[in-house]
Amino acid sequence: MTALSDFFQALVKYDFLQSALITAIMVGIMSGIIGSFIILRGMSLMGDAISHSVLPGVAVAYMLGINILIGASIFGVLAAMLIGYVASHSKIKVDTAIGVVFSFFYALGFILISMAESSTNLHHILFGNILAVSNSDMITTAIVLGIVIIFVQVFYKELLITSIDQTFAKTYGLNTQLIHYSLMLVLTLVTVSALQTVGIILVVAMLITPAATAYFWTDRLSVMLVFSAIFGVVASICGLYFSYTFNWASGPAIVIVAAGLFLISFIFSPKQNLLHIHKNRKEA
Repeated sequence: MTALSDFFQALVKYDFLQSALITAIMVGIMSGIIGSFIILRGMSLMGDAISHSVLPGVAVAYMLGINILIGASIFGVLAAMLIGYVASHSKIKVDTAIGVVFSFFYALGFILISMAESSTNLHHILFGNILAVSNSDMITTAIVLGIVIIFVQVFYKELLITSIDQTFAKTYGLNTQLIHYSLMLVLTLVTVSALQTVGIILVVAMLITPAATAYFWTDRLSVMLVFSAIFGVVASICGLYFSYTFNWASGPAIVIVAAGLFLISFIFSPKQNLLHIHKNRKEA
């Protein structure tokens, strides 16, 4: 209890911790929301590819002195388009195209980072450092959160239909390609805004784990979006606590909490009900 009390006292006292908490909450919400559509569409690998492919864009943005959202967004969408082009114009499967493209972009990012003449240590992007979040980072995250909420509210029906059945969506007259790349753009924005919190390597965990946890508890997308956002927020807040109290890296701390919530849901959720199944087997 002492550590928890110290954390709350520090939260009241230090502005940087307040900024970290607000940013963590926003990242948890938007990661959970977008992550729900990612797993429903079976695009977990694509989420991983996008999160790694933004690295060269971030490096280029630093080198040119522009906002990292611009560079990262360009490379994120470029990676998504390149994956789609390779998969549709060759005999290789989508997962292979994803592996080739994202590994190339990731390697390119490391080379550009080594070339960047900047006093800023870009390697914190890999693992995140939420305790070092700046006011500009917080504002950027708030803007992206607003974009995510507006995007989902405006295109909820289209996202729902294309996530459930692509063929029906096409016969319904929806432009599935436009919806796909719009989602990829928003996914890229979420990825970039989460860099300071969990880093490139672990951002995919925040996109997938809270949403997968929420999936255990409901079959309704609207409820799943809410649950996923809640699980993302809980993981972010608890991860921030562990990061500050025990001096852990913020990214791994947040992801460990998210994985813990997933494990609890895996065991106790109505869909899995592992304890009830285990009990019935013993009785049989």
